[in-house]
Amino acid sequence: MDLPTIWFVLIAVLWVGYFVLEGYDFGVGMLVGILGRKNNDRRVLINTIGPLWDGNEVWLLTAGGAIFAAFPEWYATLFSGLYLPLLLILIALILRGVAFEYRAKRDSAAWRRGWDFCIIFGSFVPALVWGIGFANFVRGLPITTQTTETGLFKGWVMQGNVENFFGLFMPFALLGGVLTVVLFLFHGAVFVTFKTKDEMRERAQAFANRIGIVTIVVMAGWTLWMAGAYGKPANWVLAVLAILAVVGAWLLNRVGRDGLAFASTAASIVFLFVGIFVALYPYVMKSSLGEQFSMTAAQAASSDKVLQIMSVAALVAVPVVIAYQAWSFWVFRKRLSVKNLPVEQPEAEGVH
Repeated sequence: MDLPTIWFVLIAVLWVGYFVLEGYDFGVGMLVGILGRKNNDRRVLINTIGPLWDGNEVWLLTAGGAIFAAFPEWYATLFSGLYLPLLLILIALILRGVAFEYRAKRDSAAWRRGWDFCIIFGSFVPALVWGIGFANFVRGLPITTQTTETGLFKGWVMQGNVENFFGLFMPFALLGGVLTVVLFLFHGAVFVTFKTKDEMRERAQAFANRIGIVTIVVMAGWTLWMAGAYGKPANWVLAVLAILAVVGAWLLNRVGRDGLAFASTAASIVFLFVGIFVALYPYVMKSSLGEQFSMTAAQAASSDKVLQIMSVAALVAVPVVIAYQAWSFWVFRKRLSVKNLPVEQPEAEGVH
């Protein structure tokens, strides 16, 4: 493979890693409003991801930075054309991060409810918008090319009129958003089942059984639709694997095999997003206005010298990040329960 293709694959790996890890974060955040009947319940839910959530977001920063350095044309067109949706995700993630740190700063039920809403909002919005966004990447965005006054090629631009904006919310894209929301809810519920005990574990397992059925239906509908309308032959295989992984997670959760169920939900996310990048390649951005306007990885890439330097840096940094994530999981591997919480005090109530 040439360097642009290698870096397309590496960026796909970063995005897949982000959604596997941040997916259960988003799921747990949304579950604060579903399983968190009392404050102690919400404390347990937040504490399951407390040591992990900020490390998981490193994958998003790395993916964005890698696109900026390896594919500057991709970065410029994507971030300028989808400024509003990306700004909404950024605001939601900021509110969510602040809420984790501030909900315990005052001994007030109203104060905690406000920050809990921020956690729920900051988890639901990115889950929905990422799904809509990646569905549009597969379907194609209103991208065209620009030329100078002398007719020389200048670059790509995304048309940003009202008609094109509302075109982002076609049924295929909306179903993609629904898929990521229910899939992350299922992933998060299985994670809570895996990380808690007693009543919270039972409650999470029961919810996972219910949301799992919805996830199976939506996963089957969207992945098969994508494979038939926008995919390649490999997408049919990946769609079947994603569906089987979700079904396997649902069955394993029902019999109490928490660890294997969590591994299966993670696998379903891997197959789903690998399928998206397979359908996208060789383009980094597909144009809905005509294939001649689509941007390929080779066209968007930086020079070979830049990609060579980045490859050396990646060989050093990526294993360190993976080792840190594995170490974090191992250190904080014990199950949590309301019985393990310290006496409820403002300073002891935050993310531990």
